[in-house]
Amino acid sequence: MKICFVIPSLNSGGAERVAVTLARNLAKTDSVVLVTLDGGSRDFYSVPDNVERIALDRLRPSPGFVSAIFNNLAIVRDLRRIILSEKADVVLGFMPTCNILSGLAAAGTRCIAIGSEHNYPPCLPLGVAWTFLRRIIYPRLGAVTALTAQTGDWLRLHTGCRGVPIIPNPISFPLPIERNASIIPPAPILQELGGELLLLAVGRLTPQKGFDLLLPAFSKLHAKFPEWRLVILGEGPDREQLLDQIEELGLEDAVALPGVVGNLGDWFSAADVYVMSSRFEGFGNTLAEALCYGLPSVSFDCPFGPRDIIRDGIDGILVRPNDIDALAAALETVMGNEILRANMSSRAVEARSRFSEVHISDRWRSLFVGLLPERELRN
Repeated sequence: MKICFVIPSLNSGGAERVAVTLARNLAKTDSVVLVTLDGGSRDFYSVPDNVERIALDRLRPSPGFVSAIFNNLAIVRDLRRIILSEKADVVLGFMPTCNILSGLAAAGTRCIAIGSEHNYPPCLPLGVAWTFLRRIIYPRLGAVTALTAQTGDWLRLHTGCRGVPIIPNPISFPLPIERNASIIPPAPILQELGGELLLLAVGRLTPQKGFDLLLPAFSKLHAKFPEWRLVILGEGPDREQLLDQIEELGLEDAVALPGVVGNLGDWFSAADVYVMSSRFEGFGNTLAEALCYGLPSVSFDCPFGPRDIIRDGIDGILVRPNDIDALAAALETVMGNEILRANMSSRAVEARSRFSEVHISDRWRSLFVGLLPERELRN
């Protein structure tokens, strides 16, 4: 079977990591081409050796509506050329615009177009034109996958999708080293902060991730747990705002923001508790990764994803969304009880089988095969 993935870029992000993970695993049995709309110069994730990479270099801002139309038509033309030249059986889009563009490119060919939604659509609304196109194109796709049942329900109701399989993200364990980002060991950072125990958070520094809620929650605990330090890994437009908030809360010696790291697995291994303070999620890859590393985790029960990952009271604690006091109380429960942390850690590692990349990749391949016509698949 010949599979073509289409994604905007391989920059740091959850959907990008999923694309690389799926491509690597599916390429063990099938031929996989990974197409990015950008030129690849800013890749964070490395393309696996067993996967062909095509970089279109067409991901650029358009000065106006007309130029945007022509640029997207050029992308559709390029994708169609690739689908035909590669004799692709399946084209899989990642995120709404690539779902739509891939569907247009595959129209009238023997290739089955499939879309994948990686967020709850109302949380990241599209513009008017893309919303219109989604309503037109999604019913014509072979399927559109969702990460959670809630997203699946929304897609059925608002886009008329023919099929919406629920397939969670695959999690690699151990996580590979990403050489395109800084390799920052945890020990020197924790030593510089003067702490013994590490509370870890990971995500883009944006309002979605709720780090502005996490900081005041942690400040309520700092005096009671002087041996604990908070590290937030990631980069984004809210960095200066968060640094100002850290200063206002008097946490300069207790909190660090090292940026994006390529050795995330080392940080999960070094941490004692993981916290997710997001206002919303599509799934919550880093939360699942933390569990795979045996980290007891505390998360807002935000829409959507955490309740499909954490088993409340077993390997972590779910908290009322956006409630700073409740988040602080849950963190206090876990940070203050070493036996509880050990018990949760022993159950958390069960996530390795629940979100196994081999298991999830097999579900994707079954979806592809089930949608293809009854004919001999190309090897």
